[in-house]
Amino acid sequence: MLSILFIGEINGKIGRETVKKILPELKRDLKPDLVIANADNLAHGNGVSKSTIKEMLDAGVDWFTGGDHCFGNTAHLNLYNSDSHLLRPANFSESAPGRGQAVIEINGHKILLISLIGQVFMSMDFNNPFSKVDEILSNLANNNISAIIVDIHAEATSEKIGMFHYLDGRVSAILGTHTHVMTNDAQISKIGTALITDVGMTGFADGVLGVEKEGIIKTFLTQIKYPHIIPETGRAILNAVLLSIDPKTKKTVAIKPITKYINIK
Repeated sequence: MLSILFIGEINGKIGRETVKKILPELKRDLKPDLVIANADNLAHGNGVSKSTIKEMLDAGVDWFTGGDHCFGNTAHLNLYNSDSHLLRPANFSESAPGRGQAVIEINGHKILLISLIGQVFMSMDFNNPFSKVDEILSNLANNNISAIIVDIHAEATSEKIGMFHYLDGRVSAILGTHTHVMTNDAQISKIGTALITDVGMTGFADGVLGVEKEGIIKTFLTQIKYPHIIPETGRAILNAVLLSIDPKTKKTVAIKPITKYINIK
């Protein structure tokens, strides 16, 4: 059985510190074969940097998926063309750096990891994720793959659930990201595809989606956009899911949501 741990969107320094403190314990207790994390907000809530990717690799994360902020830190775009185990959504423009899928070989198995981004309510005109995932699967799905994991980074629950039904039986798991709130709908279809509409986030727990609440509330009261401040200390949350996948059938046999709290000083 393949065991895969997927960590919800790591948000800023407090999120990285949370991973560094909690992940070793999770790896000891759960013994995952592969650890994946969404890195869209890794570098202070805005993309990635060389140092933050290294920090998370050193902490025990193996691979990273992306989202709408993945290119926010333009000084580090070269990371997407390097061997940094970093994906950006596959349905970004073809002229964007990097790649949106990877075949990961581990313990004698090949795991296909796909990063996608939704179109509904998103700020840019991304390519169609349904068409793009069809293209990827037609090229790679029969290549001796033991598991197929899809991160769909999207605002609309309907789009994520639609993707689940569209790919049901063709992939092992559809894991939603982007909203920073874990949903209570972890499930496995009758033919073995797992879904959670949103894995949630890893970061500051006592604000609004990982950001200090005061500025957000001022924005709602005044319609004037105040800065989004990510605290570096305080109560933090780690959201993740653990997947158990039969490598012979590519079917998920168990999906377990994980929520841990810790105080970061």
